Amino acid sequence: MGSVRARPEALSRMSALKVTLVYPGDLDTRTGGYRYDKRMVEELNKLQARYGAENIASRSLQGDYPFPGEEQLEQANSVLARIDDGTVTLIDGLAYSVMPDVLKRHANRLKLVALIHHPLALETGLSPEQSQALKVLETQALSYAQHIITTSTLTAESLSEYRVRSDNVSAILPGTDMASPAQGSDSSTCRFLCVATLTPRKAHHVLLDALASLKHLDWDLNCVGSTERDDATYQALLAQRTKLGLDSRVHFSGELEDAGLTTCFNEADAFVLASYHEGYGMVLTEAIARALPIICTEGGAMAQTVPDGAGILVPPGNVVELSRALQRFLEDPNLRNQLSTQAALARTQLRSWESAAAELSAVLRSIDVASIKTLNA
Repeated sequence: MGSVRARPEALSRMSALKVTLVYPGDLDTRTGGYRYDKRMVEELNKLQARYGAENIASRSLQGDYPFPGEEQLEQANSVLARIDDGTVTLIDGLAYSVMPDVLKRHANRLKLVALIHHPLALETGLSPEQSQALKVLETQALSYAQHIITTSTLTAESLSEYRVRSDNVSAILPGTDMASPAQGSDSSTCRFLCVATLTPRKAHHVLLDALASLKHLDWDLNCVGSTERDDATYQALLAQRTKLGLDSRVHFSGELEDAGLTTCFNEADAFVLASYHEGYGMVLTEAIARALPIICTEGGAMAQTVPDGAGILVPPGNVVELSRALQRFLEDPNLRNQLSTQAALARTQLRSWESAAAELSAVLRSIDVASIKTLNA
């Protein structure tokens, strides 16, 4: 796996970098993957502006990715066709991984770079047939990549199953915006905060089941995240909440703008996440930026993302272990203090988005000066 380090000031000696980011849908979508893409574009453009270079271009694809129709794939082909020859074309994996035939048409003239947040075949809720079909598509698509960017070392390592050479992959971890430490709930009730879109992979149902056996303890849970992207999951969670007798203690706040989300973080006593898999888990470092202790699973890259001593990690999908971890946190003030102290220490060691963008820029520049990989027809 490739690794590139670059200080932002070193870019002053470099010429303009010509890059186009291609992504499905709306770049303002409030998920970790889209936020990574958006912040990287913003920071790359700041670096470019500082040194008098052109902006990074962005192009949106229409359609229901990762399951686009033929018309949507033709629109993607048209978008790529309008990009100048030789351009470093960074394509978000939600689209890149499912359009190998489109990529093949442009692989001999564009410097295609795949941005993989996590392999699509690992998404929760897929049938075995859907998972296998996505893996086949992604394997084909990655064969056309000049280079591959991942957002965690775990994801980079997992691509060995997709016939990808490790020296053709660079893990560029996200940055984090510094924030003020959370003030907490300021009451005897421990306020848990979960920030995650309501989808099967985020496993809110596991979290509710784990909390159901702790009704004798003083806590509440605020779940922040879109309730509209998967209405079936949202309705199931509402029914589960009522069945478990948690209507007054579990709150679904929906998707919030930055100011509202900041308030929720500030009023929280701990951050919880029951996901089956995360390609990185940016929201975990955002919790650390507020010095919040974490209780989450080890799914995907989360075990690598949570700093040592700042959280309690349990196996994904294990209701009993998650319930025990939550109970320990609620009943043991010494444990809470230890976790909070380590979270506050880890907070001072988080890296900036500027540093992350400088790393990405260095990788993209190395691709920019390379020859386009010649592919067989």
